[in-house]
Amino acid sequence: MNAEELCQVLRKSQEPKGYYFNKDRQRVMDLMEALLVNKRRYGYMACPCRLAAGDKEADRDIICPCVYREPDVAEYGSCYCNLYVSKEWNEDEIPHAYVPERRPPEKIKF
Repeated sequence: MNAEELCQVLRKSQEPKGYYFNKDRQRVMDLMEALLVNKRRYGYMACPCRLAAGDKEADRDIICPCVYREPDVAEYGSCYCNLYVSKEWNEDEIPHAYVPERRPPEKIKF
C-alpha cells in the first residue's frame, strides 16, 4: 500500500465519524508516508509524531488513530500531529492552537 491508498482507506473510515484530514495535503501525505514507515518498522501504524517503544501493547494508545485524537479534536479542533481535524478547523472557523501532548509521561519511553 502506498501513501495515497492509505489516505483513501482512512478517509472513507474516518470522515463518517467527523474526522477530516488537514487541508494541507503535503502535511497529510508526509504523515501517511511516516505511518507506513512505522508499519514496516513495528508492524503497526504508531503515531509518527511520537516516539514509539516498538512494543505493540505499550504503544496501543498511540496506534493511529490514537486514543488522544477524540479529546484533542473536541478541544482544539485538531489532533496532536494535525493529521485529523474538525471541519471547522479546516475552514478556519476556529483558531489553530497548539495541541499539547496528552500522553502520560510514564508511557513515553526513551
